Amino acid sequence: MNTTTTLATEDIRRVKALGFLQDKTTADCFNGRVITRNGKITAEEMTAIAEAARRFGSGEIAMTTRLTCEIQRVPYDSIEPLRAFLADYGLMTGGTGARVRPVVCCKGTTCQYGLVDAYALSREIHDRFFVGWRDQKLPHKFKIAVGGCPNNCVKPDLNDIGIVGQRVPAHDMDKCRGCKLCQIQKACPIGVSYLGDGKLVYDSERCNYCGRCVERCPFGVVSAEKQGCRVYIGGRWGKHTATGRPLAPVFTDKDEVLAVIERALTLFRDQGEAGERFSDTVARLGFDTVQAQLLAH
Repeated sequence: MNTTTTLATEDIRRVKALGFLQDKTTADCFNGRVITRNGKITAEEMTAIAEAARRFGSGEIAMTTRLTCEIQRVPYDSIEPLRAFLADYGLMTGGTGARVRPVVCCKGTTCQYGLVDAYALSREIHDRFFVGWRDQKLPHKFKIAVGGCPNNCVKPDLNDIGIVGQRVPAHDMDKCRGCKLCQIQKACPIGVSYLGDGKLVYDSERCNYCGRCVERCPFGVVSAEKQGCRVYIGGRWGKHTATGRPLAPVFTDKDEVLAVIERALTLFRDQGEAGERFSDTVARLGFDTVQAQLLAH
C-alpha cells in the first residue's frame, strides 16, 4: 500500500530537480539518479556509487532507460550528504525536468558493426549540452541518443535528436564479373544489393549505409565513398510516438554534428511552445522549414 508523505510539496519538487524522485512505497525516501555521462563509468566510480547506495540508500541500484544509476530509497535528510559524497568522485545527480536529458549511446566504439566512436561523440554531447545547457529552460524534456550503426540498438530515431553512424558505399560496376556467388549480395543484410541478369544491382533508395558491403568484393566493385553520421530529428517514445526523420546530409565532420544539435536546441528553446515536445515543434513548423534552419551556416 502506498504511504502518504509528510514532506512539503516544494521540498519534493526541489529534490526532483536534483534527480531524486519520490519512492511511492515509502513516506520520505527518494530514488536518486547518478549521471553516467553515456552509460560508461570507471571501476572506481562504480565502487563509489555502490558505497553511496550502502551508506545513504537501501543498498540497491537500478539502471534507468537513459543509462543512469538510480540509488534506491534515499531518505530525504540523506540527499545532500549523498550528493556531497558522489561529488568527491566527480559524479553528479540529475536527469529530470524540461531540459536536456542524459545522453545515451550504444557500444559502437568497440562493437564490430560500429562506424563511429560512439563513446567519444556521446561524451562530447554530454559535456556540451547536458552539462553546458543545464541552466537552459526548454519547452519540454529533450533526449539525445548516439547509435554507432543502422542496427539502431539504442533507437536513435525515437529520440528528439538521434545520431546514426553511416558508411556510404561507392560502386564501380565496370569491375563486376557477375560471380554466381556474389560476395556483395551475401554481405548485404537488407537485400538492396543483389545479382540480376549477370550483374550487381544496387538499390540506392533503400540502402541504409550500414557499410557491410564495402570491400567485400574481391574485384573491388564496392568501396567507401564517405563515412560519418546521419542526424535524425523529431523522434519520441511514450504515450505519443513519432519516428524521427533524417536530415539530408551524411555529416563527415563531428563539429558539424555538434553544430546541428546546438541549432536544434536553440530552435526548440526559442520557437517551441510550452509543454510541446520537439516532434510537435517540427510538425508544427514543418520538417523542411526546420531542416533549412538546422543546415543554415
